[in-house]
Amino acid sequence: MSGTINRPPGVEGEGGLAVLGVITFSFGVILLYWLSILPPPEYVLATILMLGPLVLLRPSTVVRRCSVAALGLLLGLGWASWHARDRLSEVLPPVLEGEVVEVSGYLCDIPSAGSFRSLRFSFCVTEWHGLTRRFESRGPSSQLPALLRLAWYGRAGEPLPDHRLRLKVVLKRPHGNLNPAGFRYEDWLFRKGYRATGSVRDAQSDLSVVCSLHCQYRQAHLELNEWVEDRFGEARQFPLIASLLTGHRGHLTDHHWDTLKATGTIHLVAISGLHLGLVAVGAGYVGRRLALMMPACRLDQRLERHLVFALVSTSCLAYALAAGFTVPTRRALVMVVVGGWLLLLGRQAPVWRTFLVALALVLLLDPFSPLDQGFWLSFMAVAVLIAAFASRLGGSGWLSGLLVAQVAVFAGLWPILASFGQGQPLAGLVANLVAIPWLALVVMPVLIAGGLLTALFPPAAQVFAPLFDWLLGALWRGLTWLAEQPFPELQQSAGELAVAAVLVPFLVLLPFRWFRVFGALSVVAWLALGPVQAQRSDEIASPEVWVWDVGQGLSVLVRHRRQVLLYDTGPAVPGVFSAVQSTLLPNLEALGVRRIDTLVISHADNDHAGGLEDLVAEIPVGQVIAGEVAEVQARLPGLSVQPCRTGRKSLGALELEFWQANGPVEGNDASCVVRIFHPASATEWLLPGDISEDVERLYLTSMADRAVVAPSPINRILVAPHHGSNSSSSELWVEAIRPHWVIYTAGYRHRYGHPHPVVTARYRAQGASAFNIACSGGLRMTIEANRLVVKEMRHQAPFWIGGPGLAREQCRIP
Repeated sequence: MSGTINRPPGVEGEGGLAVLGVITFSFGVILLYWLSILPPPEYVLATILMLGPLVLLRPSTVVRRCSVAALGLLLGLGWASWHARDRLSEVLPPVLEGEVVEVSGYLCDIPSAGSFRSLRFSFCVTEWHGLTRRFESRGPSSQLPALLRLAWYGRAGEPLPDHRLRLKVVLKRPHGNLNPAGFRYEDWLFRKGYRATGSVRDAQSDLSVVCSLHCQYRQAHLELNEWVEDRFGEARQFPLIASLLTGHRGHLTDHHWDTLKATGTIHLVAISGLHLGLVAVGAGYVGRRLALMMPACRLDQRLERHLVFALVSTSCLAYALAAGFTVPTRRALVMVVVGGWLLLLGRQAPVWRTFLVALALVLLLDPFSPLDQGFWLSFMAVAVLIAAFASRLGGSGWLSGLLVAQVAVFAGLWPILASFGQGQPLAGLVANLVAIPWLALVVMPVLIAGGLLTALFPPAAQVFAPLFDWLLGALWRGLTWLAEQPFPELQQSAGELAVAAVLVPFLVLLPFRWFRVFGALSVVAWLALGPVQAQRSDEIASPEVWVWDVGQGLSVLVRHRRQVLLYDTGPAVPGVFSAVQSTLLPNLEALGVRRIDTLVISHADNDHAGGLEDLVAEIPVGQVIAGEVAEVQARLPGLSVQPCRTGRKSLGALELEFWQANGPVEGNDASCVVRIFHPASATEWLLPGDISEDVERLYLTSMADRAVVAPSPINRILVAPHHGSNSSSSELWVEAIRPHWVIYTAGYRHRYGHPHPVVTARYRAQGASAFNIACSGGLRMTIEANRLVVKEMRHQAPFWIGGPGLAREQCRIP
């Protein structure tokens, strides 16, 4: 037919196969992080070698597509697992944990103030003094860590002696709390490449360290940050200035973070696609203006585009380097460069293909990206914007485009945030409508221009510092005002109808029919699953007991049918750590628990009652029972706190018995002891808090009087008093209780040294099986067919937490 464009045979098919390979490669990289073990490299390689010839032999279309898909998947899986295996090969031998060792190297980031007046920083190790780089006892495939996360306590605000240092440090292997939901410190450490953490005992300058290119860059970035602080440090909005110019957020306070979180604008201070996109647009505009000034005879259109692209790429790279070249910055740089290549150089590639190329390149250059929440949010935001604007770019005004973009991103990111256990603040929809244009059109151009002019003419800082203050002050006052307004933070558990109200108008605006259909089905599914989610905590068929991993502390969840009891809330350090925020609330949300019928606070010590106010502010609580009423009541003035009176009550099919020592007891000895009994399976849980040997004897006397009518349990599970301290678990107690299982709720290598070897030996002599939360992670105990089932979280942990040779796998009870 006339007008038909003839393509070379196979071109379209080859392009389709390439896209399929890119997609499956990306899936392969992502798939690795769903596995609990690393796939054997020899099997992956052998399968790749078998599939390769099959693709080249040009079999039938279906076979070839399946072969390309499988090959791409295996290549992605192999690529990611190779990098993961290499990272895990860096191991701190157990014999070095807790010992003082000397290392030389250089600073890998900008030191910042931390808790307990500490100075926290990353350290790139170039030499382990007195140790070989290869630690022979670990085998030839293992090596000592190259990157450490360190804290120097009591040195906040004090500068380090130099960029290149020789340090005396005390280290331990990566370890953190392990529960089904909530923040996992070990995930963060693995993603960042830290293979050991510790504290600094002494630091000296070490000019013998050979400063590589990476070392020189880190030194230059540190000097740039010091220059920015010297020029603009007196500005009221300096924390925001530093965040946007050098990517250093160490000056941001808790108030800053609370405001940014409440308004959904944390992304404004994280140098990412938004910021590099603005730099790219600005550089492209300047490059285009400069090109128009050149004589047409000297600069054809093709050369002009190449020069503009080079200027855009160079400008984005320079800003990324100035901002610390962090993971989000590198990811954004790849996306901007790929987008700019196809846009400025006139490549006629579909926009979704550009998206897939950027995705594959990010995963190729950084196969650990799927561990970042920002990775999912960034690519989902771009995908949503493509879906919203792909066929209506020509007809969108700036105001309607801004509204569609904000509603699209707000609605599209909602499911992703919900999957991470986070709510979507409605204030964010309003805040970003104003904050993003203000930042893009006013703040960033003035900041970058002001910084460059100040570098050329230092006295210009006197002009730009007040200007920066005014521009960022206006933005900050608006965000602060919005954060104070009573916007609800909608979550899936409470906002299904509100989600639909936001999503439905957005779906109508989408240009793709298939996307509208898919989105409509998603809304229906969301609404349909809402009641199921609501019933998860209402109808628990079998009794369930969770002992959460909260480190050196205690928190136990007990529930059956529609009733829930929480025993203690774990530790908290104000402004630093809260088990309630990092463990309890995320896991209660994941389990569908929306109300706590009975809250028992054994006593008022911080490792048992930490974050108490946060808990009652976030979730309804019925009855509160405490071993130390006055102390707990002072912290919960809006609730009536009841004393721990000896008596019984029921929780579903479970029988609860409360006990407390009579007389003037306080502290550990005031602990409210709770016994939980399931008659059908003859299973008993005993939660004694932190009682000492003296109170143990009193409880045993009470137990002897009760034993006449109480059946002897087949399964007795004891949470060891006082985390296994030698001040508790006397020989008399251990012999009388005779637990079948004992649980130690102690922190990993904690300074208190719990559990004590003498205590563990006593329980071991009685034949008790032992669990240590520091080794097992959270424990889930259920009654199934009247049999006790105990599951340790470490057996469900990903390979970088529970794999062979790692801290949890080698963790032992003394």
